[in-house]
Amino acid sequence: MRTDAADEVIAPFQHLFNRCGTLFLQSVCERSALGDGVPLVVDIATIVLNALWIMLPAYIPNPVAALVGGGMPVDLGRRCRDGRRVLGDGKTFRGLAAGIGAGILTGLLQLHLQNSIPPGFLYPHTLLSVMLMATGALLGDLVKSFFKRRIGKERGEAWPIADQYDLVAGAFVLNLVLNTGWFLTTMTTGTFIAILLLTPVLHRAVNIIGYLTGVKDVPW
Repeated sequence: MRTDAADEVIAPFQHLFNRCGTLFLQSVCERSALGDGVPLVVDIATIVLNALWIMLPAYIPNPVAALVGGGMPVDLGRRCRDGRRVLGDGKTFRGLAAGIGAGILTGLLQLHLQNSIPPGFLYPHTLLSVMLMATGALLGDLVKSFFKRRIGKERGEAWPIADQYDLVAGAFVLNLVLNTGWFLTTMTTGTFIAILLLTPVLHRAVNIIGYLTGVKDVPW
């Protein structure tokens, strides 16, 4: 039963992974073809590291919110006209505040560390980018939960693609609207595709750990 459920969750990503992987390799090869003398493996590692560096303030909030959440729900128990909860008990003020706070603290640490990193090696964060990444990640999760309730999916029920990329969409939209210059400068084609490839893998790994430790009821 669990194997079938896992296959159902993974299936929608197969084509996406194949396509993104192809585009990623094309992007890296084009970069290497410029003749800068950097080995291909170093180019790939640099792009992946930049993707993780950029997204870290957005990756942290969700697991922290799940770990320390509880208490008063964000929707205050209200229901929409369809009779279903606006968001559900899984989205609480405590989780929201703790998650965003953890993401911002992570970003502040990055701001401190990047002063010791050679210029040009990693795309630099700013205080604004850190705040928008952390806040956008959980806002994206809230928006996803709203629409998840509207189509009749319950708390913990899998919604492939939306479950994995809600934080990316939220973080990207906030930065694109409120921090356009930074977003367009840092979000190269290779970095964007690397984020699309890394996010579901990290999301799945964190959720499995949460499931095994009892933090989550389901491993997705």
